Amino acid sequence: MSVILIGFVVLLLLIIVVRMPIAFAMGLVGFFGFAVMMGLSWDNWDTFRWTGPMSMAANRVVSTVQNYSLSVIPLFILMGNLVMRSGLSQELYQASNAFLGHKKGGLAMATVVACGGFSAISGSSLATSATMSKVAMPSMRKYGYSDSLATATIAAGGSLGILIPPSVILVVYGLLTETSIRELFAAGFIPGFIAILFYLGAVQYVVWRNPSAGPAGDRTPWRERLIALRGVLGVLALFVIVMGGIYLGIFTPTEAAGIGAGGAFVIALMRKSLTWSSLFDTLTDTARTSVMLLVVVIGALIFSDFINRAGLPDILLSFVNSLDVQPIVVILVIVGIYLILGMVFESLSMMLLTIPIFYPLVAALGYDLVWFGIVVVIAIEISLITPPVGMNVFVLSAVLRDVKTSTIFKGVGPFWVADILRLLLIIFVVQISLFLPTLLYR
Repeated sequence: MSVILIGFVVLLLLIIVVRMPIAFAMGLVGFFGFAVMMGLSWDNWDTFRWTGPMSMAANRVVSTVQNYSLSVIPLFILMGNLVMRSGLSQELYQASNAFLGHKKGGLAMATVVACGGFSAISGSSLATSATMSKVAMPSMRKYGYSDSLATATIAAGGSLGILIPPSVILVVYGLLTETSIRELFAAGFIPGFIAILFYLGAVQYVVWRNPSAGPAGDRTPWRERLIALRGVLGVLALFVIVMGGIYLGIFTPTEAAGIGAGGAFVIALMRKSLTWSSLFDTLTDTARTSVMLLVVVIGALIFSDFINRAGLPDILLSFVNSLDVQPIVVILVIVGIYLILGMVFESLSMMLLTIPIFYPLVAALGYDLVWFGIVVVIAIEISLITPPVGMNVFVLSAVLRDVKTSTIFKGVGPFWVADILRLLLIIFVVQISLFLPTLLYR
């Protein structure tokens, strides 16, 4: 147990004090922790045989790089980057605004819906927040929306990017826990839709309390609504083909990602939004992000090997059994830990640090790992708008330099409450997440 505690202390020091990238910090702690478990000490440093730790690390690197399932990550990232290059964000917002903009708080509600649609394609919360801030903020300011409501809507709507499939973070969770990616994608659909409804309810609450925060916009004629809707039909069809093919079992998530990337490339060509320069930038950005995620996954798996070798999952299970509490109490404690960590760590770091520890315990308690994945992702979503870190808030603050960070955090309060209520709903009504996976695959 002392080795585990020392390992965690060293890991936190490397991340927080030394500012070492989390992938290398986890890899180093996992490698040397594994070596200590095999007998390494100060006394035998010169004579210790490093064959075991080197073999473990090498096997993790090779097996991860050769893992066919990992190819889904660069393909979905490429699809999202190509769609962003095609100017979809503006058209999604225009279509949403055409149907909702005439209501009180309608522009904010249109922003939530557009964020949901855009995040479903891009799979990135930070990209959604940054992009939609440039699209939606000018319109909301034009009609006199308060900065707190406008920015909070974008920050909260952007957090949908890590839940609504295809989600890269769900793919990472599936790889770390060896859980079916297509079941995770199916499980995330209904909770993602509920998130949009709850955010719309949060907007309604804000304008009910303060009608001047979200004045009604102009009513769009039906003819213009249909024209605006026609602008997003191509990407909507791409999403239906990609996710429908996965849900119906027509092709695997990796094949779907390839079809999605190819379809997004065709759409970008048809919209004439690609140049040789922008295509090169798209490919290099995709490669850079993919390699970063691959290295992070390798580091997390090496760290996971160390804590499994040290017996941490068994220690936690024995400790929980000794407390004689209901398993749901353990889940609530884990969720509480995520909410606290969300005040300090960003989303991916939090998942990589905790999933290797928690998922064996959750599985031993008899819970479905697909359901737990959705619970974890929702908890991580909340961290994106939780002070003092709140990555989505800081992205908006960087893009909108005339809006104070405190103003954004003040505005996200109702959305944070909506997220907590949704999280409790998903925890206590398990079938909300498991309905589609059970219907389609079990």
